[in-house]
Amino acid sequence: MEQASAAAVIDVRGIVTGWSEGARSLTGYPAEEAVGRSVGALLAEPPSATSVAALAGPVVLRHRDGSPLPLTVRACAVLGADGTPDGYVLTTEPPSAPAPAPSLAEQAFEQASMSLSVFDTEQRYLRLNGVACRVMGVPEDALVGRYFPESVEDAEHSRGFLRNLRLVAETGRPVRYDSWAGAPALNREHAWSIEMWPLKDAAGEPTGVALAAFDSTEQYLAQQRLALLNEAAAGIGTTLDVVRTAEELVELLVPRYADFASVDLLEWVLGADEPQTDLDDQIVLRRVAHGSATEGTPEAAMHLSEADVYPPFSPPARALRSGRAVLSQAGEPDFVRWVAERNARSPAARPFRKGVHSMIAVPLRARGTTLGVAVGVRMSHPDDYAADDAVLAEELASRAAVCIDNARRFARERSTALALQHSLLPRDLPGQAAVEVAHRYLPSGSLAGIGGDWFDVIPLSGGRVALVVGDVVGHGIPSSATMGRLCTAVRTLADVDLPPDELLTHLDDLVTHLATDDTGDEVAELGATCLYAVYDPVSRRLTLAAAGHPPPAVVLPDGTASLVPMTAGPPLGVGGLPFEAVELELPEGATVALYTDGLIEDRNRDVDHATAELCRALTASADSLDALCDSVLKAVMPEEPSDDVALLLARTRALGTDRVATWDIEPDPALVAGARQAATEQLTAWGLDEEAFVTELVVSELVTNAIRYGEPPIQLRLIRDRALICEVSDGSSTSPHLRRAHAYDEGGRGLLLVAQLTQRWGSRQTGSGKTIWAEQPLPTD
Repeated sequence: MEQASAAAVIDVRGIVTGWSEGARSLTGYPAEEAVGRSVGALLAEPPSATSVAALAGPVVLRHRDGSPLPLTVRACAVLGADGTPDGYVLTTEPPSAPAPAPSLAEQAFEQASMSLSVFDTEQRYLRLNGVACRVMGVPEDALVGRYFPESVEDAEHSRGFLRNLRLVAETGRPVRYDSWAGAPALNREHAWSIEMWPLKDAAGEPTGVALAAFDSTEQYLAQQRLALLNEAAAGIGTTLDVVRTAEELVELLVPRYADFASVDLLEWVLGADEPQTDLDDQIVLRRVAHGSATEGTPEAAMHLSEADVYPPFSPPARALRSGRAVLSQAGEPDFVRWVAERNARSPAARPFRKGVHSMIAVPLRARGTTLGVAVGVRMSHPDDYAADDAVLAEELASRAAVCIDNARRFARERSTALALQHSLLPRDLPGQAAVEVAHRYLPSGSLAGIGGDWFDVIPLSGGRVALVVGDVVGHGIPSSATMGRLCTAVRTLADVDLPPDELLTHLDDLVTHLATDDTGDEVAELGATCLYAVYDPVSRRLTLAAAGHPPPAVVLPDGTASLVPMTAGPPLGVGGLPFEAVELELPEGATVALYTDGLIEDRNRDVDHATAELCRALTASADSLDALCDSVLKAVMPEEPSDDVALLLARTRALGTDRVATWDIEPDPALVAGARQAATEQLTAWGLDEEAFVTELVVSELVTNAIRYGEPPIQLRLIRDRALICEVSDGSSTSPHLRRAHAYDEGGRGLLLVAQLTQRWGSRQTGSGKTIWAEQPLPTD
């Protein structure tokens, strides 16, 4: 063998069987002295177990002159016929020989920015670069020859790494995968992108496995932050509820971003007050949501719905005043002071706060208004909050704050619309003898807001009553305001005593005007439906007309129920189309059900089926009309109505002939006295002698005016209802009016006298002329 290298052959017992010239030059032993000796006799100290296991490594020989000779020796097994080692060939380079310059490939391996390693087919280390050694925390010499599982903890990611090493060695195919794992020299887990590939000899047989591991932690965390933001966009603000939105933010933060998180809001956010512009020194916040990675949220010092004063030094108060996220770490004075304050407030939770090492407080701001603060705390999470976490927290808080502000605005608008609607809807319906009524109004719980449903019961002259139900297109305050205008318009038109079809025609004109702005452009979204019905307890006739509204249901005393056959007509606001009135006679005790479409219409329901259910529900036995209202809503109304529901039930009464007296009057002034006498006698029969004086004056004036200014036929009618009603009808359509009589006028004072002596008076048009009426209160028992 050349002088530049040395070689020796040993058998399996460790006896030297061969010795090269290079070995003689290196150690000073000639072949005759070395061959036949035990290799251990040539060593100055025993080799390390690592070097023996790897068949390579540093050893110290004893030179022939007795001096120690450190060398790096490599062993190569000599196999016998049965494939087992019969001996080993040991080679080394003389220490005096200069180390060859590393090749370009070796430089690239050693200086690579990623972790590079080489294993044999038995998963033992053969080579590591500098980055791999830094990750493992030990030098290369301490790992070469070691079995991989001996160098790492027994964890799932280590077992997965080993499985992939074996897979590559056995199959000869490369493997690439990602792993979230730690390493012996790293204080926290990292994300790794790992690629393994086989090393093969000239014959194509696997001789080892090489791998490259790239630390992709920053990219992984960036992806996690983006994923969290995407989840926030989909998971926060699913409802227009302030508290639920805060809970959704907490659920998103725990446990990935924080071990404990809380959301506290300023008091005005949860009420109907105006936004608060300035923050006091002592900031009062109310806890609306909190959550923890520990069951039961034991770290919380405040209970839900509880208010607390946050001192100026506290991170939440600092975040509110600065408008930016505030990071606070263990050891900082304000952090220590804040944790101490929390422990003093809730001593029982002190053990659960023992590991707190980092906190972040971020303000909830939307549209330039501060709503509250969100706090995140880390205990078991190893990393402190950093600048990237603050950026993410501010983005999450911004999205959550907009959703909370939307929910606050929706709740405020809903409350305002509901208050406006309740102020416009009738509270105590006026007492009258024509019908017994019961009603229900249920506002919509949908995100669209309060609708424009309304109903009304309007007393009319002659003991009659008007029943009204309507629905304005749209939701919110504009619909409620339009509903109020229409409700007022219906009452005004009802006072004129227009027939139902004519009243709807005037109402249609009003909606058309409302839907036209100052420039004359039409607003197509404004529209409404309405059903107007008039019931006369004397004739027991119900006259009704509809403008795009569902027909009412009628339940007869025999228990049969059906919808009133009628033409609905166009909705209000369409204009130019007529409305058709329907008239039917009802027996006493019949029940008329008027309702809005929210009761029977739903996207998942068949209208005909719902209408049939309504008719069945109306025939159910009930102790009262109010109880029937409740049972109908329970049986017919959708589980989650998407629109407001208004229901008005009216049970008819009848005024018999014993309470109505009618006389036909010939157009002769001489017969006025007879009319007065007939009226007086009727009052005596009714036991109303106290009303005779005023009644005589009213009858005299109204009959005289009908004879003098009206046209035949003339009729006088007295009705004893909850008031005493005197009516005089004639064939003229000219309506009377009050005027101020001068001092020397012989007439003109009659109607003024009637107006002064009666509770109210008026006139209405009829199909054959007009009717003048006046009401007097009856004496109370």
